[in-house]
Amino acid sequence: MADVISAGDDVAAASAPALEAASGAAYDIIELLFFAYRDFVRDADEALAVYGFGRAHHRVLHFVDRNPGLRVTELLDILKITKQSLGRVLRELVDKGFIVQREGEADRRQRLLYVTERGDRLARELARLQGRRVARALVDAEPAERDAVKRFLFEIIDPDERGKVSRLSGFGPGGRR
Repeated sequence: MADVISAGDDVAAASAPALEAASGAAYDIIELLFFAYRDFVRDADEALAVYGFGRAHHRVLHFVDRNPGLRVTELLDILKITKQSLGRVLRELVDKGFIVQREGEADRRQRLLYVTERGDRLARELARLQGRRVARALVDAEPAERDAVKRFLFEIIDPDERGKVSRLSGFGPGGRR
């Protein structure tokens, strides 16, 4: 079995005592995240299956719907997938009429992505399904508790990615929404 080493291992090693002190809760949180993610994606997975789509299609639809005119290179950076993986998913979404690609006005080599009306309807339906689950979880939460949930999720993101995520999501410094 191969060793699994991440880019953040240097940071983890530097703060090992702090991580060890928190490790008692870590497994509980890790398991809760696994189960929460499983159920968070289930409703959307079922809706996507009707079209023969999977989670990669969902992620592409989500980010293109939220960022009209997104460049393919930006989408690759957001999703952290290969050009080949994105190509297959994007081709299916284009062929089935959920996304259109347009050339950039200033640079015709750019491929700008937009959802079609059909793509927008599906993206919004998936967001509604997942939003309903999130709303149920937060129905009794005070604003400070909601902010704590957002801060926790934001802190899970790699530090060098937080600026980009902040600009896309609107959470944290430099957020636009």
